[in-house]
Amino acid sequence: MASAAARRAGQRMGRAGVLQVSRTSIHQLRHAFAPLSSLAQQVGPPLPAPVQGLNQPPSQLFPPSLPSTATRDSQVSGSESTQVEAAAHPGSSPVPPVSAFPRKDRLRDVKPFSDFLTDTFYRQHDYLRISVTERCNLRCVYCMPEEGVPLSPSQDLLTTPEIVLLSSLFVSQGVTKIRLTGGEPTVRRDIVPLMQQIGALRPHGLRELCLTTNGLSLHRKLDTMVEAGLTGVNLSLDTLDPWQFQLMTRRAGFAAVQKTIDRIFELNKAGAGIKFKINCVVMRGLNDREILPFVEMTREKDVEVRFIEYMPFDGNKWSKGKMFSYQEMLDLIRSTYPDLQREQGLKNDTSKTYKVPGFAGKLGFVTSMTHNFCGTCNRLRITSDGNLKVCLFGNAEVSLRDILRKVNQGQPIDDQVLESMKQVAMGEANYSSPLGREPLLAPNSEELLNIIGRAVKRKKEKHAGIGQLEHMKNRPMILIDRTAAPYSRGRTQLRQRNWLPTGIASAFQSPPNLRCLAGTVVSAARIPPAFFPPVSQPRLFSSTACSRKAERRNVGADASPTLTHVSESGAAHMVSISDKVPTSRVATAKCAVRFSSPAALTLVRENQIKKGDVLGVARVAGIMAAKRTPDIIPLCHPIALTHVRLELVPVDVLEGAGGGDKDVSASWSGGIEITATVACDGKTGVEMEALTAASAAALTVYDMCKAVDKGMVIECLRVVLKEGGKSGRWVEGKAA
Repeated sequence: MASAAARRAGQRMGRAGVLQVSRTSIHQLRHAFAPLSSLAQQVGPPLPAPVQGLNQPPSQLFPPSLPSTATRDSQVSGSESTQVEAAAHPGSSPVPPVSAFPRKDRLRDVKPFSDFLTDTFYRQHDYLRISVTERCNLRCVYCMPEEGVPLSPSQDLLTTPEIVLLSSLFVSQGVTKIRLTGGEPTVRRDIVPLMQQIGALRPHGLRELCLTTNGLSLHRKLDTMVEAGLTGVNLSLDTLDPWQFQLMTRRAGFAAVQKTIDRIFELNKAGAGIKFKINCVVMRGLNDREILPFVEMTREKDVEVRFIEYMPFDGNKWSKGKMFSYQEMLDLIRSTYPDLQREQGLKNDTSKTYKVPGFAGKLGFVTSMTHNFCGTCNRLRITSDGNLKVCLFGNAEVSLRDILRKVNQGQPIDDQVLESMKQVAMGEANYSSPLGREPLLAPNSEELLNIIGRAVKRKKEKHAGIGQLEHMKNRPMILIDRTAAPYSRGRTQLRQRNWLPTGIASAFQSPPNLRCLAGTVVSAARIPPAFFPPVSQPRLFSSTACSRKAERRNVGADASPTLTHVSESGAAHMVSISDKVPTSRVATAKCAVRFSSPAALTLVRENQIKKGDVLGVARVAGIMAAKRTPDIIPLCHPIALTHVRLELVPVDVLEGAGGGDKDVSASWSGGIEITATVACDGKTGVEMEALTAASAAALTVYDMCKAVDKGMVIECLRVVLKEGGKSGRWVEGKAA
């Protein structure tokens, strides 16, 4: 009956005729025209303006060989021929919008969610995250290893046309939300044009276009992004302290991030409607003290601050001791805000939402480690090199890039190749499609969907627990992908540009049973396993950093001791103390200020220095410096000190001063001996606190006395005593 209806429709069709055919015939014709109408707007006779309601149901806009979209939109019932007639005759009366049709008719015609995006636990994946770059302009301690990451060659990364083709394919299957991530997406040069092209999918079912960013340069591009369709911004910010920001990101830039935050609030005040969230990864001993300031931020600002449990990825030195759990965060917040209330969330929310009554903003808790939300997971990820990840913590990946590039003989698809694809698509249709603007889909979309469907079907019910995650191989967070498989494909050859679209045309000449299924839904579960490529995609890496690591690994076990604060690549990093046992620790440091004449020493003893009490001020300066050591020495851990004592003793002859040079010692007079003793009960020693206290006291003496003695020398700063910890007691001049 379908074939007969199609023949009758073809007989009745003319250049200005009215197309009135059955629903099945419309589906058959639409498959032929699916990729064409957007190009027809440019190279063919102008199409009539889209009729209201025609572009709404995505299931009417995509080829029937690609199963219909999710229940998010309804089909137009009963009057499809009327809409097509109106499209063919612009002068005809307007067609009522979709909502004007009876609700029962719309419900009756709703198509099931795409089988390709539904896993074996009936989770429907309508949220796609796409990494658009590996690069980042920050070096956050929990995200990127301090030595950086080897970057992939540019030809291995997805091009803008490839990202748009994949986005169109996923939207055709029911994806309603796309989030662009990185790396840092704003460092991609064509990020705004890319967002404009993805934003053009809104008439076809895309509801949300979001961005995850560090905000460093977003303020310069935000306005044009909002015009392109940006609906949400998740800004990663782990501290409100500019100095702490520099420590955690290993870069300056807090002021630029603040500009972005202010601009978002300005645009929202003007009605932009950007969903704004701040993501804060909480790490014990590093920024857990920032929780309450972030909560206070929501008092006046309409923003959702989401506290994220520290998660393990390659290179971020995760340990359970560093993780500040969801329950600990709640307890801390409720100690100051006891009326904190839980709010009802949506089915697929990744965070548990709370609110302090009377506050403008909200709080969220992403509890991947202690309370997973795998049961309602609706997210899929595409990495910057084109791999599909069905789980953030999973290490199984499948390449969509390689399948997509089959239409271009394995080479990247750029704008010129994409234009060739459009021309080939136009060549298959003898006239422009009357069905309105539709996104271009890859010629081998059926093969892509089969691969996607099989990967989704392999998705596990939930990811591994804490004890397993920390030992699993996974990408660094900056890449969300890293495979150790050898790179076996011959990609070192020069890229060949083939303007004769042989590969493209061959994709269009595939057997009809693969190209046109006349609306039949193909279940991914029925595709044989042999049809799919391996789950891991080999990658090319820059060998510079890797070779240095290999050289260090080849050093024998008897090599000289290594510096604990220096990584294999030579970069500095903070040592983890999470596994250490708290003990009572004491350290004593000494130094001396040697005067070049007796005058200064006499004035100090008699308290006649014009600036005041030298010994008293220097003592206070040393105590204050000991408490601020982590703010001065970047790699020191913040420690709760239990005792600081400074002793400053004027002496006529300084013992051991002058570096052992008798001539120097004989020609110089006395000075001030400084002794600093610091104690704590903790996991790490206090030698640096003692040294800092002694140094600050000596510098204060110098500052207050320099008017009367410009030849002073600060010398012999050293630790003379250290107690506690694994190494026990150590005293200067005694064997260990």
